[in-house]
This record gives sequence, C-alpha cells and structure tokens, in this order.
Amino acid sequence: MGRMTATPRRRVLLAAPRGYCAGVDRAVIAVEKALEQYGAPVYVRHEIVHNKYVVRTLEKKGAIFVDETEEVPAGNIVIFSAHGVAPVVHEEAERAKLATIDATCPLVTKVHKEAVRYAKDDFDILLIGHEGHEEVIGTSGEAPDHITLVDGPDDVKNVEVRDDSKVVWLSQTTLSVDETMETVDALKERFPLLQSPPSDDICYATQNRQIAVKQMGAQADLVIVVGSKNSSNSVRLVEVALGAGAKDAHLVDFADEIDASWLEGVSTVGVTSGASVPDVLVEGVLEWLAQHGYEDVETVTAAEESITFSLPKELRRDLRSEASSLGSGT
Repeated sequence: MGRMTATPRRRVLLAAPRGYCAGVDRAVIAVEKALEQYGAPVYVRHEIVHNKYVVRTLEKKGAIFVDETEEVPAGNIVIFSAHGVAPVVHEEAERAKLATIDATCPLVTKVHKEAVRYAKDDFDILLIGHEGHEEVIGTSGEAPDHITLVDGPDDVKNVEVRDDSKVVWLSQTTLSVDETMETVDALKERFPLLQSPPSDDICYATQNRQIAVKQMGAQADLVIVVGSKNSSNSVRLVEVALGAGAKDAHLVDFADEIDASWLEGVSTVGVTSGASVPDVLVEGVLEWLAQHGYEDVETVTAAEESITFSLPKELRRDLRSEASSLGSGT
C-alpha cells in the first residue's frame, strides 16, 4: 500500500490541434500584408480576431481598430474582421468611398450564403448562437426578416415560426458541439420537419479543438485554456474541459494570469488555446508551468489539420499589381 502515498509525477498534457485556425491565420496576415502594401494606418472594423495580444501587436504596427465604419476617414482602407459583417456594412463602406478588404473567414461566409439561400426560399431560419456576438450580427443581417436567434437549449421554448414545414437551423461557427446538438434535438421535438444545413456550420477547427480538450480534460486535474474572454471558441473550451471531467479549468490571456493556488494537489495540467491564439502565448504558459515543477510535457493529438485559405481577393489583386494605389477602390 505504501506506493499509494507517493506523489504522482507532475506532467502537462498539451492538446493538439490548438491555437490558430486557417481563418484566423488568413485574417491576421491580411492586416499585416495591408500594412506592408499600403502603409499605416490601416483601419479594421472590430477586432480582426478576438485576441488581446494579436490586436495589440497589430496596433503597434499601425492598425487602427474601430467599432463602426463611419469612424474610418474617407479615402482609406477598411478591413472587415474574420467574424463577417452584414450587407449593410458593405453598403456603408461603399457610400463612404472606402476601399474594403474582406477578411471574413470563408467558413463564416458559407453560413451567410446558406442564410441567403433559405431566406430566398422563404424559410424561417433558426440561427443557433450567442446574442450580440459579431458573427451572429453579421449572419442575421443577411436575412433579418427570416432569422430568429436561438441562444442555447433553454431558448427553444420561446421560438415562434410561421410554417412548421419550412424551418431550418443554422449556427454560429464557434459553438460547443454538444450543446448545439442538444439545442437541435430540442428544436426537432418542437418542429419535427426542421431541416439541417447541407453541412455542419460549426467549423472544423472549433470541433477539433473541442475533441482534443475532451481527450485531455478526462485525464487532467486542471485545464488552462489560453484565450481572450470575448473569444467564443476559447470560452467553450473551458466548458468542454469541465464537461469532460477536468476538476478545474480557467481561461487566461497570458501566463502571468495563472494563479499558483490552482496547482494545489494537481498532478496533471492540461493546456490548450483558442483558434485566435498565437503559439507564443502557449509557450509562455508552458514556461510558467515548468518553473512551477511541471516540466514533463506530453502532446495529446486528436486530429491533424492541413487546411489553409488564400488571402482575401482584394489583397491578392493588389499584391499582384505593384502599381496599385490607395485610390484603386474595391
């Protein structure tokens, strides 16, 4: 029995995949390339991706983040964030004579196109997502008269539709897969003829990061998720870790936000990061843990990712034509 009292070895389980997804990588590079191509300042409507460090880093290079299109001085370039925008925002930019670079993630654009198509066929669209999130605002703006937001399973009872036989669900790309399926099941009970999108709206990266956290969380006493509080997919990773059996889980932007008291009685720490988090922040967390006796790092791989997206078309065109100038419009 004596062996039972031995302190279990301290170790870190590092989730893979974690961190940057293809849409985030593309959006961040788009801002960097625009700064190189056109010089500072370059205006970005909303945070390009939901990560404090990324936004600060780009600000230092000359990006200016604004809440609304009207804050961008005429004749400038405005970049739309990875989360996508409603059609009215494109119209505002056109009216204000702004050149636009659309860094909307192609997987968000896919959901926008689905919304337009189902609205054209006069469906009631039940959009599963978090109220006020930029992606939800953008998608809803594609067909405001046809879209009803459903914010989780508890919201299902409030849903009203015009015709039970013409109802479809769509979703935000960064939700909890399990909770979304719970919501869909509840919607199907109310609306047995509910249709599903042609392919899953929750993106590959959100799903893969959640699968990795489930595998890791089941073995961890504490899970540290690196990510910002306004990052939907990062917040979901904390919930998924707890649901998978981790005793404790926390979201931090930087290593210095970790509280040493979280480590009391902890032998296995799981580490992952949201889809808008550069790996340098995860390295900082691993260094902090190593200094606190957790040097043994083991990677838990749940999927391999090789997806990449080409840069926004406006940038590709201008990078090709060296002679392009700011006044080239869109």
